[in-house]
Amino acid sequence: MAVHYADLDALPDLEQSARKLPTNGARRTLKQLSRWRRHDMHRLREGLLWNLELGLGRQEAPGKAAQKIKFPLAVPLQPLQPNSSPHHQNLSYRDKQYNSLDPAIPPLSAPSSPQEPLSPLFFPDLHSTTTTAAAAAATTPDQPAMGASSSTGNPSSAEAREQESLASASLPLPLLRAVFSRSSHLSETLAFPPSTFHSPSSPPPEHFHDLLAALGPTIASLFFPPADGDWLGFLRGFNACCARARASLPLAHLLRVYAAACAHAGAPCGVRFQPDEDDGKVEGELAPAEIAALLSMCWAMAWSGSAPRGADEGAEKGESLLLPDVSSLVLSALVSAGAVADDDAGVWGWEVSGAAGKGVTAQEFTSWVISTVPGLGSCLSRYVRDRFRSCQVDPVKDRSVSAGNTTSDASDVYLLTRGRAWAISLSVRNALSEKFLSASVIGMDTEDLLYRSSAHGRGLSRFWSCVEGYKGPALILLSAFSNGGGENVDADQRWGIGVLTEQGFENKDTFYGSSGFLCATYPIFRMLLPSAGTEKNIMYCHLHTQLKTYEAKPKPLGLAFGGSIGNERIFIDEDFSKVTVRHHAVDKTYQHGSLIPNQGYLPVVASILDVEVWGLGGQTTKHQQDVYKKREDIFSGQRRKIDLAAFGNWEDSPEKMMMDMVSDPNRNQREER
Repeated sequence: MAVHYADLDALPDLEQSARKLPTNGARRTLKQLSRWRRHDMHRLREGLLWNLELGLGRQEAPGKAAQKIKFPLAVPLQPLQPNSSPHHQNLSYRDKQYNSLDPAIPPLSAPSSPQEPLSPLFFPDLHSTTTTAAAAAATTPDQPAMGASSSTGNPSSAEAREQESLASASLPLPLLRAVFSRSSHLSETLAFPPSTFHSPSSPPPEHFHDLLAALGPTIASLFFPPADGDWLGFLRGFNACCARARASLPLAHLLRVYAAACAHAGAPCGVRFQPDEDDGKVEGELAPAEIAALLSMCWAMAWSGSAPRGADEGAEKGESLLLPDVSSLVLSALVSAGAVADDDAGVWGWEVSGAAGKGVTAQEFTSWVISTVPGLGSCLSRYVRDRFRSCQVDPVKDRSVSAGNTTSDASDVYLLTRGRAWAISLSVRNALSEKFLSASVIGMDTEDLLYRSSAHGRGLSRFWSCVEGYKGPALILLSAFSNGGGENVDADQRWGIGVLTEQGFENKDTFYGSSGFLCATYPIFRMLLPSAGTEKNIMYCHLHTQLKTYEAKPKPLGLAFGGSIGNERIFIDEDFSKVTVRHHAVDKTYQHGSLIPNQGYLPVVASILDVEVWGLGGQTTKHQQDVYKKREDIFSGQRRKIDLAAFGNWEDSPEKMMMDMVSDPNRNQREER
């Protein structure tokens, strides 16, 4: 008995020595062993106390006997019978699992006879077990790393569990198993739905429809090799497409799919991959037309999952769908790579069809995507998930959904066109990305248009009457042109800028806001995120109230974004007729970068053509604004009314007082005492 309790005292030393083992597998094995041995020792102690109770003739209760027992014992005890404890039966499931943990640890064995008492063979020496396990851990190869599965008997099952865990973060496992059951038709599952596209300004890219038709077979051959019953291989391919990874790897997979689809469709492609490289290395150069084809293909992949069912049926009937204008994105990539100069006169009215000259290398294109449109790399994973989800879509239920205006260009009459909405959706990495993606597919809902200067009138007061009470994210778009007043921008050239705010408008004479984005919408698309500085001059909105007071240094009236009061990054005057854009050196709130081509260091003053404000808070925020406006209208009506019954008579009425002052304010009046 003293030997067993010595082993119990040695358990803390065993746990301490387990922490010093070189590999994680051995550490986990010895920790589990120590927990089991501690449990067995406590069960043994309880059984011995019960035998002690029987040996003493049940003179005292077991609890009191336990309080009086001091170990080591000096009195003879009856041996614990095997049939009175679960340890004396055959090996339990836990003991069998222990035997399979590590081949270096001695296995457990059951007693040879039902009447045989517990022997040290059933409880092996813990000190020798520690030494044996440490030696085995130092010589056993391929131990799992920290956080991996503890099972070393079947590495394939451990990898399958790891792959299933990664895949379940993207799609439910029952859905993946349903797709895997039809793996022989995986190319049809991943195939692009039949559709026809057109562009309002120029024809679609060459071989564009052949490129879309090759998407399904290309993805299936690259990531899902044909193998009957290979569930693990299917999971590896799915995780390669859809699992989270570093920013450059999903983009490399997308370029690999694009290059293979171009080869299948016979389209030109300057992207090349090393045949023995699988880590995402890409080489070659992309021409402007190839960049436009890649961007259009990515939008079509997003459309296939975001468009309602009615849009697919309309495409099958022969209706042509509208492609967004991606010329500002292509020009942004060329300017970022240095292929086109920012101050070049050719950026005004630039078109992809007339572009010629130097292209963009694969490394420069990757850098531009990561810095400007990081959402482009997720287009492949979104497409694969949407195609897999389509296997469970009920066509009867979705047939009633309207196709919206996916086949018309009615939404492009606004400043927020499909192409600009999609460019913004690729740039922002928050919940608003889905809102802009939907706008690029089916167009923005006109009910979300809070203000438009051409419809509601110009001026800060008109603007405020439309946006007052809206407490949600909003997008402000502005179109302007320089009329030769500035030296840094070519005369009579139109350009557009935008501001994305994540909170409502407030009438203050100071800057406010927590987060926002500046963007140049055309001719070159740029997105300027908030900088890491301490200033938070996100937005400034100030107009005169009804109660005007004297101010020695009055604050400017208008809208402003970034910079400081008097040196704003963007300032719109009170009449909405002029906009001033300053160099980024005066701004510590937003990132550096020019908002208009050839901006220079001097302030640029331009004439405003149109201003739009789109609410992005949804129906709930719009309803709250309507309730706020109704309440303000009631208060305004009450303030306009004068209750004559509140005055006593004509002598006390305000009209009598005003008439007396106007007639002769200096005449002597009799004072009643």
